[in-house]
Amino acid sequence: FDAVCWSIRIRFWEFLLSAQQQAQADAQKAAETAAPTLKRKIALGRIANDTTYGRSLLRTSNQDNLGKQVYNMFAKALGSSGQFTVLERDDLEAIDREAARNGSATQQVGADILVIGSLTEFGRKTIGKSGFMSATKKQVAYAKMDVRIVDTSTGIVLFTASGAGEASNESGSVLGWNSSRAGYDGTLDDKAISQAVSEVINKMVTGLADRPWKTYFLSVEKGSVAISGGASQGLKPGMKLSVKTLGKQVKSAQTGFLVRLPGTEIAKIEVTQNF
Repeated sequence: FDAVCWSIRIRFWEFLLSAQQQAQADAQKAAETAAPTLKRKIALGRIANDTTYGRSLLRTSNQDNLGKQVYNMFAKALGSSGQFTVLERDDLEAIDREAARNGSATQQVGADILVIGSLTEFGRKTIGKSGFMSATKKQVAYAKMDVRIVDTSTGIVLFTASGAGEASNESGSVLGWNSSRAGYDGTLDDKAISQAVSEVINKMVTGLADRPWKTYFLSVEKGSVAISGGASQGLKPGMKLSVKTLGKQVKSAQTGFLVRLPGTEIAKIEVTQNF
C-alpha cells in the first residue's frame, strides 16, 4: 500500500512538473511571436499647471514650480515606460551650449508625436470624524491631468487622454490619546500627481498601439539590407517583415489635408542578425 501511495505521489509531482514546463514553453513561444515594440519618437510641448494651486498675484508663469514638477515627472515616466524615445525640448539651449564646448553641433531630430497638456485639477483637503471616545483625521491630495496627442506630420490631434490620482494619510486618537500622529505630509502631492501621470501614459500606450508598425531602410548592398530598429525595438533573427512602396500622397477635397494612400507590397525580408 505504501509503495502504491509513493507511486501516486511521484506521478502527481511529475504531472505538475510537466504542466509547469509546458506553461513556460507556451509563455516563451508567445513572447517570441509577439509583435515588436516600436519606440516612437515623442516630445513634450506645453505641460503646465492650469490650476489655481500655488499661484498668487506676485508670481509669474516662470515661477510655476508645480508646473515644472509635473513636466519633469511626465518626462521621467515616458522614458521609464520603455515605449518611447523621448526627445528633450525644455533644456535644448543648455544642450546646445555643451555641444558647442565639445566642438560639435546638436542633432535636431523631429518627433513623431507631440504631447500637450496640463494639470487641470489639484488640491488638498482634511477630513475629520469625531466619536464618543475617538477621533480620526485624514489628509487627502487629488490630481487630474488632461493631454492631447498630436501627429506632428499633420498637426491633427490623434486622441486625448485623462488621468487622475489620489493619495491619503490618516491619524486617530482614543480618549484624547493619539494612537498615531500625522503632521502635514508633502509627499501626498507627489503620489497623487504620479498616479495621474501613470494613468495618462497607460492610455497613451493603448491609444497608439493600433497605429501601424513601420521602419525604414538604412542601406541596400550586395543582396542584403540594413534597416533601422534593432533588438531595443524587439526585432530578432527569424522575424519576417513585409516591404511596401511609399503610397502616393494626394490632397483630400473634403478636409484639405494631404493623405498618404496605402503602398503596394513588393517583397518580404527576414531578419538574420542585429548590429
